Amino acid sequence: MWGRPPSAVLGRQDPIAFRVGSSEYSNLPGTRIIETPVALSSQPASSTPPSRAVPTPKDASLHQFFAPGGVLARAHPAYEFRRGQLQMAQAVELALEEKRHLIVEAGTGTGKTLAYLLPVIRSGKRVIISTGTKNLQEQLFYKDIPFLEQTLFENNGQQPGRLSVCYMKGRNNYLCRKKLYDLTDQPVLSGLEEIEQYRAIAAWEKTTSTGDRAELAELPEASALWHKLDARADACIGQKCSEWERCFVTEMRRRGMESDIIIVNHHLFFADLAIKLQAEGAPDAGILPEAAAVIFDEAHELEDVAGNYFGISVSNLRIDDLARDVETSLQHNKMMSASLSGALGSLRERSQFFFSLLPPGEGRFAFETRREFLEENGDEFLALNQAITRVAGELEALQQKPEEIFNFVRRAQELQVQLAFAMESDDRNTVFWIERRGGRGNSRTTQGTDREGHGFSRAEKVQLRKGASAPEGTLRGRQNVFLQATPIDVGPILREYLWSKLECAVLTSATLAVGGGFEYIRQRLGLEHARESVLPSHFDYESQALFYVPPDLPDARTPQFTAKAAERIRKLLEITRGRAFVLFTSYAQMNDIYQRLLGELEFPMLKQGDAPKSALLEEFRLTPNAVLFATSSFWQGVDVQGEQLSCVIIDRLPFAVPSDPIVAARIKAIDAEGGNAFFQYQVPSAVITLKQGFGRLIRSLHDRGLLVLLDNRILKKQYGRVFIESLPNYKKTTDMRIVEEFFTG
Repeated sequence: MWGRPPSAVLGRQDPIAFRVGSSEYSNLPGTRIIETPVALSSQPASSTPPSRAVPTPKDASLHQFFAPGGVLARAHPAYEFRRGQLQMAQAVELALEEKRHLIVEAGTGTGKTLAYLLPVIRSGKRVIISTGTKNLQEQLFYKDIPFLEQTLFENNGQQPGRLSVCYMKGRNNYLCRKKLYDLTDQPVLSGLEEIEQYRAIAAWEKTTSTGDRAELAELPEASALWHKLDARADACIGQKCSEWERCFVTEMRRRGMESDIIIVNHHLFFADLAIKLQAEGAPDAGILPEAAAVIFDEAHELEDVAGNYFGISVSNLRIDDLARDVETSLQHNKMMSASLSGALGSLRERSQFFFSLLPPGEGRFAFETRREFLEENGDEFLALNQAITRVAGELEALQQKPEEIFNFVRRAQELQVQLAFAMESDDRNTVFWIERRGGRGNSRTTQGTDREGHGFSRAEKVQLRKGASAPEGTLRGRQNVFLQATPIDVGPILREYLWSKLECAVLTSATLAVGGGFEYIRQRLGLEHARESVLPSHFDYESQALFYVPPDLPDARTPQFTAKAAERIRKLLEITRGRAFVLFTSYAQMNDIYQRLLGELEFPMLKQGDAPKSALLEEFRLTPNAVLFATSSFWQGVDVQGEQLSCVIIDRLPFAVPSDPIVAARIKAIDAEGGNAFFQYQVPSAVITLKQGFGRLIRSLHDRGLLVLLDNRILKKQYGRVFIESLPNYKKTTDMRIVEEFFTG
């Protein structure tokens, strides 16, 4: 059992800063005050937001809001009554009133955001809404809530109450004024581009009310300068900072504590929860205020996100960041000494040497030989620990040191604790693994290994133990190496520290059910007691979509499959006249089939990786008959309505890669307990992913198109029935002639 994770989120995305609505801040960009009459169906919880208007007998019921000719119909000429939307709103309101958890699958087109927003507003409780994507956050804040604001009071001429709404982002989205001013006094800039960016940021800081980098449209997404200036928690010294009162995060936090509805994403929510667990309930831990309920939209992502934040990650990059921050601070405060300079140099050297000794491999792979590794390389592990201890000791010995020095000591100590856990823990609910990211090169420069991939020679190790520098080329052009420790089963952690603490949690998505039930999602998330509901989509899938599976293609696992699949894709795209997403389960398959069809298709071909995702989507929307070849990131969170997307082709059933260290550990754990991991974990997980991929096609009542799965195991294997029974009621065929008639009829 995992229990409380050690220093759970250090080194992960920082939680959390705010976009806030409140009276005196209503003119801030990204700020919204919702003035609306609210009917209180129950008394506020202990986390009571500011007072709102007392309900009147005239307040409409949910049925009167959603019914034909009701409040929403009068407010929006295009509004159509959707029975599933009303049923979901009623289920959410009941869950809030009875303080019960709820799992609800609401098919695409149900209008689920309004279905939970109205009960939230009427409840009188402070509620956090956590989403899987930035797009949905922005839809809620900039579209759905303003629509409700107008609908609920402007059109009715009633005296409004007040509802303030926060849109929270990670701290690294916000400027740290202290860092900017420190850089002004002692600039450390690299090249003309950084100098120009610095000037733009410095000018913007004088006028911005939010400090949100989203206002800087001209700042590149991958700006190295922004990383030096953002408000991430690592370098934050809190109330002892000279800019505390003017800090953008401080101000947002202050206003956020007064909010009624708080919009975050899953990453921010679980980062905050993990920090609170680490702090063992300290009252000032975390940034999210207490809430009576949490709505998890796009809840199919919760297991992976929670696992990420309840785990730990230690890397050479994280140690480099610490050394750089210490060095910059000491130079700025004119406190650098020969002794400290030597300690930092030793830390960098020992870090690079230790991480370069880790077992070779590409991407993500299990670290199953930790004990053997330490037997052979224990001296190097000890030397890295001693280097961290030396830096912390040198910093502690400084006289009259600024507050940030104490922060560096804390970071060093946390690194040691987490490094020890990653290398020495025997926790049975944890999988230990390695990930390499970064540039490629020869094996020596990218992995710190010799040409056979066996690490440094004994002679090199001896010299390095004596304090010699690493061989030329070893420490430059390297990949970054991450030691990871991830809980295998997050269910027990969530059960103890989340579900048992919340009055009400609502989990919703278009893809939660498998075979019409929620056993899989409940088991994976440890959610034992919850009401359940599967609501129908508003779409007529049987007439809007045709689902084609070719019965004659080779098994998708055989070498013959790729060539035959490419030829079938070509024929299908000729019928659909392009206008398609071709989605793959691997980059290798995507690149292979893309190359086979290059020059064979008469339609514009776009490929993931050739441009940023947003740019590719925009080009697809604007390019007649375009075909987009893509992998996992385009399987969800992508919305292209109309004839421009008339076909979605998926190459094979999207089973998770069984060699992935986390997937492999989950399979092993289920089987070890006497379960059947294939049917209890691998098939249900693939079902939800397939539903997400096919969900790209029909996005409105007017969309019409073709869904293709080239993997005919769905027809030939026993488990194929689980997939078919979990999908919407598409019209189905195995005949290409029916496909042709669908587009010509």
